[in-house]
Amino acid sequence: MSQTEKRLQLNGREIILLGTAHVSQESINQVTESIKAESPDVVAIELDDGRLATMKNPDAWKELDIVKVLKEGKGFVMMANLVLSSFQRRMGSDVGVKPGEEMKAALNVCEELSIPTEMVDRPIQTTLKRAWGKSSFWGKCKLLGALISAAFDKEEISSEQIESLKNSSEMDGMMEELSSYLPTVKTVLIDERDQYLASHIWKCKGNKVVAVLGAGHLKGVVAYLEKLAKEEVSADTTEISKIPPASIGSKLLGWLFPIAIVALIVLGFVKGGTGASLNMLLNWVLWNGSLAALGSLLALGHPLTILVAFIGAPIATLNPVLGVGLFTGIVQAWVKKPKIQDMETLYSDVSSVKGFYKNRILKVLLVFMLSSIGGVIGNFIAVPSLITSLF
Repeated sequence: MSQTEKRLQLNGREIILLGTAHVSQESINQVTESIKAESPDVVAIELDDGRLATMKNPDAWKELDIVKVLKEGKGFVMMANLVLSSFQRRMGSDVGVKPGEEMKAALNVCEELSIPTEMVDRPIQTTLKRAWGKSSFWGKCKLLGALISAAFDKEEISSEQIESLKNSSEMDGMMEELSSYLPTVKTVLIDERDQYLASHIWKCKGNKVVAVLGAGHLKGVVAYLEKLAKEEVSADTTEISKIPPASIGSKLLGWLFPIAIVALIVLGFVKGGTGASLNMLLNWVLWNGSLAALGSLLALGHPLTILVAFIGAPIATLNPVLGVGLFTGIVQAWVKKPKIQDMETLYSDVSSVKGFYKNRILKVLLVFMLSSIGGVIGNFIAVPSLITSLF
């Protein structure tokens, strides 16, 4: 038995775990041959219903509504998803294999042999939102840095390097590195999903189950399955399926700036009258609005988008439920409507700076992010400036 295959005998059931690399021809062959040889009662696959639907209808993304994405607060999630997908596609192109082909191979052979399948992974939207929501401010900065680095990484990867990712010692080293650099992300992306995968594999009906999953999950899934068999843990995944609500600290921080700004301007009126308070108001609007507008300008947003950034940033600051990026992103999408061509080149464009400026969908996201960052920086500068003007 290879180290990418784990065969477990638990409570009278046989569970066979096939650890794969997601862009590996060898993994495709292994999955196909193993399912045919084992003839299991059911095959569990590391997919969720959303990714399964996308796999069955690869053109579905052409119906993307970028404005709807922004309104639903999914701008960051979409950006992260695009970067990760693009990175996998780039790895796959180096070795001539599309990402997730081993999962598609499992689906095809199961359909051919009339073997039931179960999708046992947590929805990717939930995973990304939990990773973002549970990260500290510094953790979010490092996560963004890692995504940017992955987006523009041009290093070619050989098929030998891809196969080495299935090696347990190589994988352990990568997990240790991820745990050290981004512990919260490692917990959400790996540990929680190990628990989720194991729990849903355990719930599969039948005495013989084959599970197809990434090699990085093998160790954790085996450990959790053994605990489930001993009834040391529960198969309930409700808690790790929730989107974490904003912490009290982050909620308070969201209202900190508007309260501080209003309080300082009122204090300016008390100390110096109408003239002083108006000067302070103008000072804040200029810092906040100008830097949000600068962010839109750096994204090469439309002139109307830049104007909306300047006007909208102070309004968004006073209402933390909104964000200036929502205003600027919607306006940019309205004046420069994405075309079919932008949809078709989305994944290739996300891997270059030029692509972000050329592709209208990516430019909307760029405007959204840079105007938001500009507005935040403007507030960080404005508040100390307002305090100084009181003395």
